[in-house]
Amino acid sequence: MTDFSFQLYSARNFPPLSDTLAMLSRLGYRQVEGFGGVYDDPVAVKADLDANGLTMPTGHFGLDQLRDKAGTLAIARALGVETIICPFVPQERWKQRDAEWVNFARELGDLAKTYRDEGFGFAWHNHHFEFWPLDSGRRPMEIILTEAPEADWEMDVAWVVRGDDDPKRWIDDHGDRIVAVHLKDIAPEGEAADEDGWADLGHGTVSWKDLFAAIKAKTPAKYFVMEHDNPNDLERFASRSIAAAKTL
Repeated sequence: MTDFSFQLYSARNFPPLSDTLAMLSRLGYRQVEGFGGVYDDPVAVKADLDANGLTMPTGHFGLDQLRDKAGTLAIARALGVETIICPFVPQERWKQRDAEWVNFARELGDLAKTYRDEGFGFAWHNHHFEFWPLDSGRRPMEIILTEAPEADWEMDVAWVVRGDDDPKRWIDDHGDRIVAVHLKDIAPEGEAADEDGWADLGHGTVSWKDLFAAIKAKTPAKYFVMEHDNPNDLERFASRSIAAAKTL
């Protein structure tokens, strides 16, 4: 049976965190995924996780955090994180040139090696911009996978779709690198404008039944993380999404 996780970034506008954790536990979640906004007091957060029967096996750490290796290691160990994930680069770097992407990917690979040597998994989490062709025709995601072989991939499937690419193709070609997956959905065109066009899992346009089958068959992914970048009703999103996930 799959233990479904929940990216706590989805709940950033619905404090306090302790109430969110209690709700997630009640709905049947067993894992959460951290992000920078919940790391201020990792000891207290770990106690709250324990009290609600939750673990945090994955956590997002921004590039500046990752460069502070001692700080990131301390947070990850305190929270029981197993796989450290770099979630993005700033928007001003989305359209950087090939050579700049190569340099970034090589730094990512160096960071991956550092954290792997300390006993952690390490992965990159995508958005849409990694699938926009560069002047050379290459895509940033190809560069990251090629130039940072030490880094695995947390595939955010809906962002691949928003990047005008086919997630099934990437699963077929690079499934061995996918260790975690974000389960999110896209609202039909013109709907959910107040939620930035995202939808609860199973209530949007992403062909999740087929994609989830491909992920299970072709990847070693063991973390399946619900995310919605801007829900206007947190419990609605969390409850409908885990219900849909259990049918995949």
